[in-house]
Amino acid sequence: MAMTHQDVIDELRAPTRELRRAIPDVWRGFGELHDAVMVDGALSGRTKELMALVAAVVKRCDGCIAYHARAASHRGATAEEVAEALGVALLMDGGTASVYGPRAWEAFHELDQRSAPASRAGAS
Repeated sequence: MAMTHQDVIDELRAPTRELRRAIPDVWRGFGELHDAVMVDGALSGRTKELMALVAAVVKRCDGCIAYHARAASHRGATAEEVAEALGVALLMDGGTASVYGPRAWEAFHELDQRSAPASRAGAS
């Protein structure tokens, strides 16, 4: 059975917690940086999450895709905004974005709290 994007998040939970315990000051610094970057400013937090999702696609990071797809949803991003952002990833990264962009699209729909339960279960 293929992993869901929630499975990716769940799989990373324990090793992330262990690494955070091993390097608490570094992890705290990373968390503070994340929080400082993602606040609403000249760019909204929603826009920044969409930018992070595009970077996750270009970097080919399934964990990042899952986290930022979920965060974009929580920040109120619409499917239309996600689609347009993923278009930018395709423009900038070409072929690999044609693989990881659809993964991000699927992740957004799976993790979007506004989506119907059937779409979160993997229906396309």
